Amino acid sequence: MCQDCGCSLPRFGMQSAHHDKHSHDELNTNPQLNDAKTLSLIHKILDKNDVEAAHNRSHFESLSISAYNLMSSPGSGKTTLLEYLREYTDLVYGVIEGDLETSRDADRLLAKGITAVQIQTGSACHLDAFMVHGALHKLNQPQGSIAFVENVGNLVCPASYDVGTHKNIVLLSVPEGDDKIPKYPVMFRRADLVIITKCDLLPYFDFSVEEARSSLAALNPQCPVIELSIKDGTGMQAVAEWLAHDHTERFSSKNHHNKEQC
Repeated sequence: MCQDCGCSLPRFGMQSAHHDKHSHDELNTNPQLNDAKTLSLIHKILDKNDVEAAHNRSHFESLSISAYNLMSSPGSGKTTLLEYLREYTDLVYGVIEGDLETSRDADRLLAKGITAVQIQTGSACHLDAFMVHGALHKLNQPQGSIAFVENVGNLVCPASYDVGTHKNIVLLSVPEGDDKIPKYPVMFRRADLVIITKCDLLPYFDFSVEEARSSLAALNPQCPVIELSIKDGTGMQAVAEWLAHDHTERFSSKNHHNKEQC
C-alpha cells in the first residue's frame, strides 16, 4: 500500500467513502485512522481526486464514451482480455494502461491495432483521477466508443480511487483461488461485473465457481458473474454483450432525453 495516499481508508464500496461513518471497532483496527491530522489529509486527497474524477466522466460523456475501470490482481488476464475482445465486438475501444514500469501492456495492444496510452506510476500502486486525466486526451477516442482504464494489478488500493469511469469490472483468475472475494471485500463490493478468468484451468486447481459466486452474492448480490476462458472463447461473447448493452442503455437514454428537450 502507498505510505501517504490514503489507500488504507476503508471505502465500503462507496465512491465518496471519506464521508462514510466507520464503527469504533473498525477504526481501532487501524490506529492511523484514529489520528485527526492523518484523516484530514486523506479526506483532502480523496476530495480533490473525486472532483477530478467527475471532470473525467464529463469528458467521456460529452463524447458519448462509456468508460470502464478494469481491476484485478497481477496476471489475472486483463490485457489478454482486451487483446481478444475485438474479435467478439464491433464496438471501437481504446485503453489507458496503468503499470509501475514499462510499456509492455500498451505495446501488446498497439500490436493488435488497439489504441492504447501507457501510464507509468513509478511507485504508486494504483491509478488516480489525475493520472487518467493526463492520458485521456492522448487517447483521442472517437465519439460513441468505449474506453477501458486498465488499473495497476492490485486488489486493494484501486478500489479506493474513483478515476472517472462509469463502471468497475473486476477479474478473478482461477489460479488465485475462490477465497479472494471475502478476503478483499471492498474491491468486490464496488464491482459492477465480475469475470472469473482462466476457467480452462478449473480441472487443475482447487477453485469452486459455486463458492466464488456465493461469496460475491453475500457482498454484492446484484453483481453479474461471467465465467471466461480465452483459450476456447468461453464467456467472451457474454462479455461483449454486457458491454454493448451497458453502453447502449447509457447513451440511448441520454439521446432520447436530448430529443425531448429539442
